[in-house]
Amino acid sequence: MRRGLLQARSVAPISSGVFASRALPRNHHVLLASRGFASATEQDDVIVIGGGPGGYVAAIKAGQLGLKVTCVEKRGKLGGTCLNVGCIPSKALLHASHIYEDTKKYFPDHGIVFDNVKVDLPTMMKSKDKAVNGLTSGIEFLFKKNNVKYVKGFGKVSSANEVTVDLAEGGEKKLSTKNIIVATGSEVIGLPFLPIDEKRVVSSTGALSLSEIPKKMIVIGGGIIGLEMGSVWRRLGTEVTVVEFTDNICGGADGEVAKEFKRILAKQGMKFKLGTKVTGAKVEPNSITLVTESRDGGNKEEVACDVVLCSVGRRPYLDGLGLEKVGVKLDSRGRVDVDDHFRSSVSNIYAIGDCIPGPMLAHKAEEDGIAAVEIISGGAGHVDYNVVPSVVYTHPEVAWVGLTEEQLKAKGVEYRVGKFPFKGNSRARTNSDDEGFVKYLADAKTDKVLGVHMIGANVGELIAEPTLLMSYGGSSEDVARTCHAHPTLSEAVKEAAMATYDKPIHF
Repeated sequence: MRRGLLQARSVAPISSGVFASRALPRNHHVLLASRGFASATEQDDVIVIGGGPGGYVAAIKAGQLGLKVTCVEKRGKLGGTCLNVGCIPSKALLHASHIYEDTKKYFPDHGIVFDNVKVDLPTMMKSKDKAVNGLTSGIEFLFKKNNVKYVKGFGKVSSANEVTVDLAEGGEKKLSTKNIIVATGSEVIGLPFLPIDEKRVVSSTGALSLSEIPKKMIVIGGGIIGLEMGSVWRRLGTEVTVVEFTDNICGGADGEVAKEFKRILAKQGMKFKLGTKVTGAKVEPNSITLVTESRDGGNKEEVACDVVLCSVGRRPYLDGLGLEKVGVKLDSRGRVDVDDHFRSSVSNIYAIGDCIPGPMLAHKAEEDGIAAVEIISGGAGHVDYNVVPSVVYTHPEVAWVGLTEEQLKAKGVEYRVGKFPFKGNSRARTNSDDEGFVKYLADAKTDKVLGVHMIGANVGELIAEPTLLMSYGGSSEDVARTCHAHPTLSEAVKEAAMATYDKPIHF
């Protein structure tokens, strides 16, 4: 990899801010129109292998730019892991389980009382599946609207200009193309002594489709996926214990936010074993026993449960694609080694999303896909990895963009901190949902915002404003002097900015 993880990719010089224009050359419409839509015997301009967030968005963008494009997807349904067994179904269950817990525990505080509230798990799962099916069919509609051809099957790169598809319906089809975009996403990393069967030892996929509510669940890994799915089942009545190798949960989050997050989740009933590793497992007909010990050895313990959720990470899904046979180089972590133009070592083969360095997030993959297609079409494409937001969709939510305090200290950057608690926000107090805070980190001399970190209700939505601010190299004072509607949660974003360059009003 020619650039570090948090650097931007661009073919155009970055302007005075951190955002570079994606505008195409003035004559790009003429250039693309001259290509036209070729006959069936001619090459595609682009073949996208993978129909997940990065792949399907890249394919649609290519169609919008007038390129002849085909998307190959093996699943038989578009949307990839995110839509089918990831982001979307997990949010459906997070929403449903949150409603259930609110109804039982918090509605009475607002004068709303129900008797005999219970979970109908099959109906909850049907509602989740309905949302997923509606969205996957919606992508197929967008393909037709934007002249994207869709081939169902496993695509392999058989040469720099050819993709061979093992068709889902049987047989094989060869596709010719000028450019290839590899957008095959990632897969779950398992543990060698604990095979995943998606019934009792589950990945995030199996955790979305359990047929009954477990009595006890152990989550191996305290990252975003483990905490979200652990929250779902805890709300529905499962005793959930998270085993995490490091000393805190939610790796990547600001340390102060992560500490507060753990405190709130523990208060809700989630249990934690930090600084702990799983070294063995015994799977029996009616139970699973994990062997744990402290990270540095010692304190060996056996912990029994009904279901184990393994969420220790993901890796690029590149097996069987034939990339190395055609000269595509991988880096030391098994990702496609690309330059600043998303090009691999084979100049007309590109890679995006989880297949390359950068945050393994659906929205990052989408931006990669758009930028790569713009580059292929002769324009300028750019993604700044410094301003890709991250969100944990528990309750409260956690969201952040930019650098943490720990990262700034390691870099030796002088910075100011401004914080505002949701307890000082009138809308949060009115909603009886006021845990958490908003935290800004700004350059001590210039006031340029370097990172924003939040924990609280709906902060996954609120993080968009700081992300836009940072994309243009803005200061905390820029937000502090912008009028925000009252009463809204967004006022906490403004007040935290005020606390950074001056003083807040309401705290």
